[in-house]
Parts: sequence; C-alpha cells; structure tokens
Amino acid sequence: MSIINESLLLLINLSKVQTVVSRRFDRLNAHGIGFSDFVILYLLNSAQDGKMRRVDLAEKTGLTASGITRLLSPLEKIGLVGREVNERDARVSYVLLTAAGKKIYEEARVTAEHTAKDILPAGKAKAVKLLAEMLSGLGGNIQ
Repeated sequence: MSIINESLLLLINLSKVQTVVSRRFDRLNAHGIGFSDFVILYLLNSAQDGKMRRVDLAEKTGLTASGITRLLSPLEKIGLVGREVNERDARVSYVLLTAAGKKIYEEARVTAEHTAKDILPAGKAKAVKLLAEMLSGLGGNIQ
C-alpha cells in the first residue's frame, strides 16, 4: 500500500465532500432545478440588473465557456434565464434572470438554506469561517 501526502488526501476528501453535499442538495429537485442551477440563479439574482456576461458567469462558477453554455441551455428552455445581446458589441452576450427564474430562485433559496443548516454543524461558526477562508484561498470565492 502506498501512502500519499496529506495535501493530496485532503483534496481527495474535499472532492468526496463536494459529491456528498451535491447529493444532499437534491432537495432542490422539488423546485425543478439542481444545485448547479441554483448557483447560477443565485449569481444572476445577486448581479447588477439581474444579468451577467456569459464569460463572467463561467469564471465565477469555475466552468469553461462551453460548460456554462451546457448548464444554461436547459434553464433557458424552461424560461428561468434568457439571453441578451450587447447592443454595442454583438460578440458579447448576457444571461439574464427572468421573472420566472427569480420566483423559482426565491422558493429554492428557502430549501437551500435549510439544507445548508442540516449539513453544517450548529455552534461551529468559528470552524465554518476558517473553512470558508481556506476554500476562498483555493478558488471557492463565489459571493
């Protein structure tokens, strides 16, 4: 049996935690969206005017341009997000949160917040803050 270093083991466990957390957020299916969809709706809801350039959305989520397009396509088909072309530069397109998307986001946010409370231990605010700082340093800095 080969031993791996603690850093690699930490990242392997972090990957497992990501999978476990995503599975816990399957509760969002009741709203017709998944966890990744919720993150997109959150970012758009938080954005100025409820819209973002596709490239900025891809960067915020850590996805590639094609990855964000694949994620947005079903959301667009069900009317939660829309497209808007920049009037000055046709190469730039925006993703915008529709009224239906905002409604679903607000409903799903309640479920997501309850799920987060179930996942993270109560009374561990200091540990949660430390973990948040560590994740931010690793690129997990969506706000």
